Amino acid sequence: MTALRVTIDTTSGLAPWRQIYDQIERMIAGGTLAAGTRLPPIRQLARDLGLASGTVARVYRELETTDLVTTARARGTVVTEPAERTRPEALLTAGATRFAAFAHDLGVSMDAAVDAVRSAYARVADE
Repeated sequence: MTALRVTIDTTSGLAPWRQIYDQIERMIAGGTLAAGTRLPPIRQLARDLGLASGTVARVYRELETTDLVTTARARGTVVTEPAERTRPEALLTAGATRFAAFAHDLGVSMDAAVDAVRSAYARVADE
């Protein structure tokens, strides 16, 4: 198991689960966590970071939702193969999940978030 170097910045204003998710996502994208790498058990990582197990469990669920990891009882949580996470639907879901969490953390309404997406999409489509 590769040592997972994750830190929490209590002054950032970003939820701890989001900070962990973003750091692990970057490690996977950058190759620091290669396909097949096992992540530490939820309770262990929570203890190491001084967080509740539920916080780390949420991170692992979100990573599964975006196809970055898979969890099996016997193997634990493992980084997926790149081919498994490059489907357009998975990438779109990952981006939407990140944006939704960002908008939620900012405290904006769903309508305001959707309006922002529509506006940005129109600008990109016009380029």
